[in-house]
Amino acid sequence: MQRVNPLKLNKLQLRTLVLLQILGRTQPDEAWGSDGSVTIPRVPHPHGDHFHVGEFTVHAADASGFTNRGVWAALARKGMVKSADVPPVELTKEGLDYLTGLDKHFLEKSDH
Repeated sequence: MQRVNPLKLNKLQLRTLVLLQILGRTQPDEAWGSDGSVTIPRVPHPHGDHFHVGEFTVHAADASGFTNRGVWAALARKGMVKSADVPPVELTKEGLDYLTGLDKHFLEKSDH
């Protein structure tokens, strides 16, 4: 059984990664690389206190890592994304498969 957060990402890095995983899984076929990576052309911007990721509403505070260069650098250093220079975000297969333990914690279905 795979362990949750084996690379010991911090909370902000974990929240950012789980949102990238959800975004990555919603990308069209042409965004997927032969190595299992996926290119996310842009990250969503909040409107008000939230933003939408697929069918989910996410609190803007939970996505503060999207604008934090240190988060991108750490995710690149640990192999979760191919480069800290974003967008676009190239989420690696390792990043997609990483067990954050957060995937059900702060997402709710959108009502609008």
